[in-house]
Amino acid sequence: MNKRVAFYTLGCKLNYSETSAIGRQFSQAGFRTVDFTSGADVYIINTCSVTEHADKKCRKVVKEALRYSPNAYITIVGCYAQLKPQEISKIPGVDLVLGAAEKFQIIEHITDLTKQSKPSIYNRPISETNQFTPAYSFGDRTRTFLKVQDGCNYSCSFCTIPLARGTSRSETISNVLKQACEIVASGVKEIVLTGVNLGDFGIRNSQREDSFFDLAQALDEVEGIDRIRISSIEPNLLTNEIIQFVAQSKRFVPHFHIPLQSGSNKILGLMRRRYRRELYADRVATIKTIMPNCCIGVDVIAGFPGETHNDFLDTYHFLNELDISYLHVFTYSERENTPAATMENQVPGAKRADRSKMLHILSEKKRRAFYQSQISQTAEILFEGDLKDGYMHGFSRNYIKVKAPYDPLWVNEFKTVKLLDIAADGYMEIAEIAESLVHA
Repeated sequence: MNKRVAFYTLGCKLNYSETSAIGRQFSQAGFRTVDFTSGADVYIINTCSVTEHADKKCRKVVKEALRYSPNAYITIVGCYAQLKPQEISKIPGVDLVLGAAEKFQIIEHITDLTKQSKPSIYNRPISETNQFTPAYSFGDRTRTFLKVQDGCNYSCSFCTIPLARGTSRSETISNVLKQACEIVASGVKEIVLTGVNLGDFGIRNSQREDSFFDLAQALDEVEGIDRIRISSIEPNLLTNEIIQFVAQSKRFVPHFHIPLQSGSNKILGLMRRRYRRELYADRVATIKTIMPNCCIGVDVIAGFPGETHNDFLDTYHFLNELDISYLHVFTYSERENTPAATMENQVPGAKRADRSKMLHILSEKKRRAFYQSQISQTAEILFEGDLKDGYMHGFSRNYIKVKAPYDPLWVNEFKTVKLLDIAADGYMEIAEIAESLVHA
């Protein structure tokens, strides 16, 4: 067809992997992928719906796409498209809306690029979305997001993901290994394992066939993978067995991102989380005992319904005392068709914002303390190709972000360095260590 297609992804790493998989379908169909600003014939916008802000972003991206290409054919996929297809259909310029089960058959729907007066919607009930579709991101030579699990069987009271993605289901271990080998052959040196509920890996056809630990053991034996990073794992599914395995692994790096959401047991109960803060503290203590230099990231929600000032302080002090490295802070927003949206004692927006601000400040304090603890240590850095103000950056195994003067020979290469100090922009400054000293 020799038509041009452009993509825009909102949301999580899982979305990025799926956008790449959809992009490969377009390439095989003869489309040429171009930058968003290049005036494409077709725009594919992969949406998120974790927060209300994400929904608003979709509208803005559509508007921007039409600014660059007024006659472009606009297709919306992703979680927002599954949850609110009729709402999306009212956005001016949208031509096609595809739900969770239909987005991977997108080429079958992109047959006529003529804009119609009314958009087409293909959106089956989420109960019919029960097949696992493989995906991994492509285009970044340094790292790839590899999807190994989708959907969720949990019923957290604030979350729309089960409504948007369906029940938990997984790829087979043999297929994951095959995809990992394809990724390695492309020159990528770090694989980030992604999923909606990654620790629940192993369910196929509603039956548990294996586990995330089984997958990790198998991946650790694949030759050519330099690093494997776990994107996020629930604390109740992060077993001591997995922690001990990562500590002695050849490829898995010492970095865990573990959702907490609240440090108040009362709020965890209202959230319908499957653990209490005591278990979370135990997981962090176990990790730090076995891997003192491990980086630990935390998800936390500010202003959940029923969260009093004292409940928030309970969370704040709990996090302050934990040996963690950074926070991902989410300000609670009501999502339709979730129990939390109709709970009593909704927290006023101004208080949510204030609490979120306090947690962001705490996150920066934790990150700087973690970086400070690493000064004078030796680290292996995988450098990336981006360039800003004459500098490039890269990450250590334990997720320390460093900067160095740009050198094209360092792109997608490992360099052993000494961590010197925290720069004004928050990156770690480094000194390269001569190879002769590294191997002495």
